[in-house]
Amino acid sequence: MQRDKVILVDQNDTVIGEMDKMEAHVKGALHRAFSIFLFNSQKEMLIHQRAAAKYHGGGLWTNACCSHPQPGEALKDSALQRLEFEMGLQCDIQKAFSFIYHTPVENGLIEHEYDHVYIGFTDALPCPHPDEVQDYRWISSEALAEEMELQPENFTFWFRKAVQMLPADIV
Repeated sequence: MQRDKVILVDQNDTVIGEMDKMEAHVKGALHRAFSIFLFNSQKEMLIHQRAAAKYHGGGLWTNACCSHPQPGEALKDSALQRLEFEMGLQCDIQKAFSFIYHTPVENGLIEHEYDHVYIGFTDALPCPHPDEVQDYRWISSEALAEEMELQPENFTFWFRKAVQMLPADIV
């Protein structure tokens, strides 16, 4: 499932064009993204370790799924398709919030995303795609908070930001 384009947007998430994914990350162009947070019946969050070969953030821990919708794709449909591709999971997700972030990452790249955050619930076991996911685990909010305080560098920038904005009744 090749995802080589991104949808360029303005500060209001209005589409202004499209660009090659790598070019957008070199230039730091604001583009649309999504992040999915999944929780099980024990109120644990599913996190995954990005595959080492990813173009950035390889080996870092992050939320269940994150990617970019392709031009012409509906945002939620794209998120659900990517969740199934990356983690082998199907479940309902609901939009929770959006935020914009801008940060340099390794390899001279810049993340500048209008990130749409979705939340879902499942007790299904992931079947991760090895090109995307190195490892995964379910973690309690207490254990996650402790790990993030002791070793924030082990987590993606967007994950650290989004976790702080999750509804308190979920985490």
